[in-house]
Amino acid sequence: MRIRPKRLRQGDTIGIVSPASPSEEESLQRALPFLEQLGLKWKFGKHVYDKNGYLAGTDDDRRQDLEDMFADPEIAGIICARGGYGSARFTDKLDLQLIAENPKVFWGFSDITFLHTAIGLYSNLVTFHGPMLASCVGKQEFHELSAKMFQQLFEPMELHYTEDISPLTTISGGTAEAELIGGNLSLLVSSLGTKFEVDTKGKLLLIEDIREEPYRVDGLLNQLRMAGKLAEAAGVIIGDFADAEPKKEPRAASLDTVFHHYLGDLRVPVVSGFKIGHCEPHFALPLGVKAKLDANGKTLTILPGVE
Repeated sequence: MRIRPKRLRQGDTIGIVSPASPSEEESLQRALPFLEQLGLKWKFGKHVYDKNGYLAGTDDDRRQDLEDMFADPEIAGIICARGGYGSARFTDKLDLQLIAENPKVFWGFSDITFLHTAIGLYSNLVTFHGPMLASCVGKQEFHELSAKMFQQLFEPMELHYTEDISPLTTISGGTAEAELIGGNLSLLVSSLGTKFEVDTKGKLLLIEDIREEPYRVDGLLNQLRMAGKLAEAAGVIIGDFADAEPKKEPRAASLDTVFHHYLGDLRVPVVSGFKIGHCEPHFALPLGVKAKLDANGKTLTILPGVE
């Protein structure tokens, strides 16, 4: 059982960090009134607006901001400003014992998947795959359901996903109840062969991605297959694959064809169509808790992520 962080309360202060790519100040500032509506105060990491090419400052500075927020007793939770690229560059130097000793809400997705995986493996902490401040909350199209998903941080609540939210497709039938892990497919594959290699054995695996054409998704899933990660999974939850249409080969295989090829014969439940990832609405969820995927009934039930 992973450690579930303490729930947030109105009046709490959350830390805002940029572990990957830089955030536009205007977008991040637009997200702050939403935090006020939640009754939260905030504190910026020292390097939240730094720019170092495609990175939000140096690796050491981004790592230090994250460690400082976990170590600060006044910080009740941490929300990432955006993803992009760069979290994995400092993960091998991240003080994961510090995080284990100071469990608190940690929220983000996309490139943050590498941190979710590492923290789950070595800090034994439930973390949250959800929309970030500058790249999601600060945008005009931020959906009402996306906003509602933050309430799971204030009260332990079971989450239920049905076709009332979006149409779902059963690729392989059955039911499985297991720990929920995963996130961005590219980042999960990049963990292979490292000390942070994703552990799918007996787990429900969530995958999502953006701007990856079907042939690229094919290659990523094939690498997971050859690494034994697909055969070990108890089930697969396919989130949103935004902007994934073939750009050069009009007669290329569809994404659905790729999913059926790699996942259709696993003999475990596999369902696609979940609005989880680079999409609106974005159904946020805790990673590291028990969940139940019913591919026949097309439902996903997830246990609470906070204490």
